[in-house]
Amino acid sequence: SSSSSSSPPASSSSSSSSQASTPFMILHKLGGNLFLARCPHSPFDVVGWYGNHVPFMYDISNFCPVNNVRFDHADPSVFTILTAPSVTPGVAIVDVVAFPPRWSVSEKTFRPPYFHRNTASEFVAYLKGKYEAKKKISAGSATLHVCMSPHGPDAETCRAETTREDEMPQKLPDDSMAVMFETWAIPRLAGGPVERACRDGEYVNCWKDIPELFPKASNSL
Repeated sequence: SSSSSSSPPASSSSSSSSQASTPFMILHKLGGNLFLARCPHSPFDVVGWYGNHVPFMYDISNFCPVNNVRFDHADPSVFTILTAPSVTPGVAIVDVVAFPPRWSVSEKTFRPPYFHRNTASEFVAYLKGKYEAKKKISAGSATLHVCMSPHGPDAETCRAETTREDEMPQKLPDDSMAVMFETWAIPRLAGGPVERACRDGEYVNCWKDIPELFPKASNSL
């Protein structure tokens, strides 16, 4: 039957109440396995959040990075947006890093990211545009370098940078953006990404033709 005119109109609180009672499925990943829990209401239906543990969304295009303006390439830590500290001082569970468009202006130095290896594992997602250290990496790609794996710019980038004759500032394209997750943990790959045809089995060859710029050490002194 239809509602009588004396019935109060539906309020926003009743609408939000119905949304809060909608069933949710919560997926939790642990040790490479997925666990499913069913919740009869929204997991955000709480009185308050403890400390800084809150749902958060951030537009990384608004991130203003710190940059080097004289020489050398700045350590990627200066591009950190968010960090989850561990119980060990100076060691983060994960750092979330963004590489937005910016100027490259350092002089008499190798401007792209230098070759390195460290105790952290690095997962980089290339969201759009081109990445300064990998000429053939396209938007939608991702790379993973686990701890103590040496890596750096590809051969094409190395050749272009080591033969650059001017010191003019260069603008990284406005349509470029990459994000990196850096963690002390060693990520485990799920079966799907490893077995898919889109996996680049030749990725390691991007360093194959890097020019040798230093003479080999002599066997005699």
